[in-house]
Amino acid sequence: MANQNTAYGLRPIGLVGSAANSTGVTQYEIASNNTNVIYQYEICVPTSAGVIDQAGDTAGGTTQALGVLMGVEYQDSVQKKPVFLNYWPGSGSVSVDTNYPVKAFVADNPNQLFKVASNASLTDRATALATVFANASLGTSARSGSSSTGSSTATLSVASVATTATLPLRIVGIMDDVANSDYTAAGIPLIVRLNAHFNAGSRRFDSQTTADSTGI
Repeated sequence: MANQNTAYGLRPIGLVGSAANSTGVTQYEIASNNTNVIYQYEICVPTSAGVIDQAGDTAGGTTQALGVLMGVEYQDSVQKKPVFLNYWPGSGSVSVDTNYPVKAFVADNPNQLFKVASNASLTDRATALATVFANASLGTSARSGSSSTGSSTATLSVASVATTATLPLRIVGIMDDVANSDYTAAGIPLIVRLNAHFNAGSRRFDSQTTADSTGI
């Protein structure tokens, strides 16, 4: 039987180890003139302008990730009131009062764990288990999503699984999920963490990071 949920980005599920998981987020800003759509559960990155943007490239990239977007708040210039959305639809799709910041709420703990769906068959549980402790990139675009739900539709690329340290995701486990347990089909929920996290230890923030984080 095919799996029920096969594409939903990176959903926060807990923290590494026994640390308390408050599902907390940190508030950042999105540039009010940013035309990029940033979906809920999509990887976002810091920029040299002091704001966040979408992932550096469509596979997730090697840019230092800040976390995943959980939602936004902005002041509507027509309705004259704050608007809350689970994603940023891009400046061309909303009426933003630029006298107020566009607030972005990001799950940015470097020890955050996420679940993400595989984009292809993993054959059986033994084969899936062999991916644990390996790295991977995103299969469907890190920037893909649904304007109807506001959620990311990114998945993990099974074909990309390797020991390559520069890949954006580290696989650390397999979720027990009865509705998504058909290893012969896409949609197996894998537990991952972000490899190159901006808040983890000493990181460089240079011209290459800036270029990647503007959505090239």
